[in-house]
Amino acid sequence: MRAHATEEIAATAARLVVEEGLEYGPAKRRAVKQLGLNGRAELPDNQQVEDAVVDYISLFCADTQPAELRALRELAAVWMERLAEFRPHLTGAVWRGTATRLNDVHLQLYCDDSKSAEILLIGKGVEYDVSSAPGPRGDVDRLSLSVNCPALGEHIGVHLTILDADDIRGALKPDARGRTERGDLAALQQLLAEPPTA
Repeated sequence: MRAHATEEIAATAARLVVEEGLEYGPAKRRAVKQLGLNGRAELPDNQQVEDAVVDYISLFCADTQPAELRALRELAAVWMERLAEFRPHLTGAVWRGTATRLNDVHLQLYCDDSKSAEILLIGKGVEYDVSSAPGPRGDVDRLSLSVNCPALGEHIGVHLTILDADDIRGALKPDARGRTERGDLAALQQLLAEPPTA
């Protein structure tokens, strides 16, 4: 029974992730509420939710998602080139291949000076908001931009998480399935060179 409830939460969370662009944590909590389960229900881990997201996309978005993912990856590549001096790495759904047009682009920047990325954006006349995000050693700055994505004909959020230059060590460690949580521009360009899969 418990395993079934966990699968149901994962499937419902996956629908919220794809249809509303929610992050996994909020999607799991909303799924518990929608299913009328109590707050002590065992939540699926992020890998289970990601598997359910892949299933959901292949069932309901197979005709649109590959092009939307490519558009977001191309947008990420443009910004990674602009921010090359900060050794940007793409992470999140756009890197993992589960993004739709509702997802934002998440880049991690590895800076010797945490303010240098802000100085570069100011120099280019780019408007941004500052918030905080969890980092390897406590909260770090996150710079959020809204940028035009010509391929999708709309504005997309691009979030730059500012990490210490030393944090790049271990950044490319693979997970249990041999996949990495992030990739640099060369790795992203390799993905863009591959033929699209539905």
